[in-house]
This record gives sequence, structure tokens and C-alpha cells, in this order.
Amino acid sequence: MPSPATFATLDSLTHIVVGACAGELIAGKKLGKKAMLIGAIANSLPDIDIVCSLFLPLSKDLLAHRGFTHSFLFALLVTPLLAWMSKRWVRSGMTFTIWCWLWGSQVLLHDFIDAFNAYGTGWFEPFSHYRVSFNTMFVADPLFTLWPAFVTVLLLFISALNGARRRWAGFALTLSACYLLSGIFLKSIIDTKAKEQLARNGTPVKRYLSTPTPLNNLLWYIVAEQDSGFYIGYRSVFDGNRPTKFRFTCRNAALLSAATDKAELERLLRFSQGFYTAEMQKDTLKFNVLRFGEIIGWNDTASHCVFYYYPQHPTANELVVQRGRFARWDGEQLRLFLRRIAGR
Repeated sequence: MPSPATFATLDSLTHIVVGACAGELIAGKKLGKKAMLIGAIANSLPDIDIVCSLFLPLSKDLLAHRGFTHSFLFALLVTPLLAWMSKRWVRSGMTFTIWCWLWGSQVLLHDFIDAFNAYGTGWFEPFSHYRVSFNTMFVADPLFTLWPAFVTVLLLFISALNGARRRWAGFALTLSACYLLSGIFLKSIIDTKAKEQLARNGTPVKRYLSTPTPLNNLLWYIVAEQDSGFYIGYRSVFDGNRPTKFRFTCRNAALLSAATDKAELERLLRFSQGFYTAEMQKDTLKFNVLRFGEIIGWNDTASHCVFYYYPQHPTANELVVQRGRFARWDGEQLRLFLRRIAGR
């Protein structure tokens, strides 16, 4: 089963190939195949925040990732600088304005795509820590990446003078855009059915969250918040009138008093956006973030969260993000997963 590194690689690949296709559309006629390379670099630029992981404590790194480098202010600052450098060093005949369009649109496109998954993107940093998260696409979805990846490879072999290049690039980006739109449409269906079920159950809801399960946008993970905890359930777009089964998990906020580093705890609470539970494993405090789903939760009601953190043992958290995403998966679990997607 895929590892956390696989997700990071697929996420990076997504920005590379989307950037390459967008670069071809914007500047292919002026730059030839160099437009794809510059586009791939420009679209990947916001992820330079990965260097934070080299020197920041993990709880701070969680907030730094997709923070300032994914903001509108960052795009505004780096775009004219990179456009000026490109105008000076790259022979192309392109004006400063077109260079600004190439760099700026790519950085903003990266930020826009990242906002569709559960991690959240700091568009408004440093003025606001609010994270934009549409929750309509898994963090790395092959069905979104497939089309620009295929066309990027194709364009490497097609002559730079071939007039069909821009049509191919536009075709790939259109299909990916349609996939994004499908996620919005499917989410609306899921949310309508789930909220109707919660209302029929007489369940008061303070906040509501739904996000796709791994590698698809057909089976959704749902969290409904109450004062003392959360109702958690799964719903497929193929469930029809089948009721959504919800189970309750207690927040256990009082257990957080066992955390010794209060500043770290505050960062974790901010990262969780209030969607968390606490539990004690023997004498060890475990902080679970519900926003990222559970390990095979659609099949195992006793499953653990994908994201969990040990506040009392920070050195035990090196792979905290996505570390449990595919734990316990095997051929049988994959079969059950596909059955659940199909509404069975």
C-alpha cells in the first residue's frame, strides 16, 4: 500500500504536470518547451515551505506548511521579482507583464488546487490564520493528476512548432477542472443526505465536516460536532436512500490537562480547528485530529485517526501527517473499500 512518501510524491507530481500544461498554454509560443519547465517550477514554488521541516519543531511545522508561501501576499511579492529576473536572463521577447502573468498565475493556481483538500491553505497569511479548505478532493488524487501527467509526457515528444500543443494542454487542464467540479457536485449530494439523516435522528449539530476518503471522491468521511464530542459516519454517492450510520466519539477535552507544553497544545488545537479528541493509552496522552479521516474507518468502527500526536513524547511524532493512512490495508481491505464505494 502507498506510504506517506508516496502521497508527497504524487502531490508534487500534480503541481509539476499542471504547471507544465499551464506554462505551455501561457507561453508555449514564445518559449517553446522551456515554458513547460518554467511552468512546472513556478507551480511548485509555494511548496518551498518544506524547508521549515528541517529546523522547526513538528507542531510549528504543521502550521507553517501551506502557510505564508501559499498566501496572496507571497504571490504578490515574488511575482514581480521573478518576472524581472526572467525578463533579464531568459531570451524570449516576452514583456515584463507576460512574465508576471506566467509566474503569478502559476503560484495562484497552486494555492487554488491545494485549497480543495482537507489540510487547508493560508491564503490570507500573515493577516489571518484562517485556512481555506473546500474539502472536495483527497490530498493526492490520481484521477485529477492523470490527464495533465499524460499530456506533459506527450508534449515532451511533440515538436515545439506543432500547433496542437496548446490544444492538448488545454484539454488536460479542462478534464482536471471538470474533476474538481465533480467533487463540488458530489459533496453537495453527500452533505444533503447526511444532514437530512442527522436531522431525522434528532442530532443537534454545531459544526459539520465532510471530505473524501483516499484516492476517490465517491466515498465520503463525515464528522458532525456536538458540545461533548462528534458523530462520525461514511457515505457513498451510491448509497441512495440507505441511511448513514453514525457513531459517537467523546472529545475528552479534560484529558488535555495532562499536556505539559501548553504552547505546543495551543498549536495542535489551532491545527485541528477544533475537530479533535483526546485519549489516554495507558499513561500516554494521545491527541487525535479528526479532519483527516480514520484508518479503514468505513469498515472498522474501532479504527484510529490517520493523524494522531503524542504531546508528551514529541520525538515519537516524526511521521505524524498521513502516517496511518494505509495502515492495515491489504488485498482484502482494498476489496472491502471498493465494495463500500459501490454502496454495499
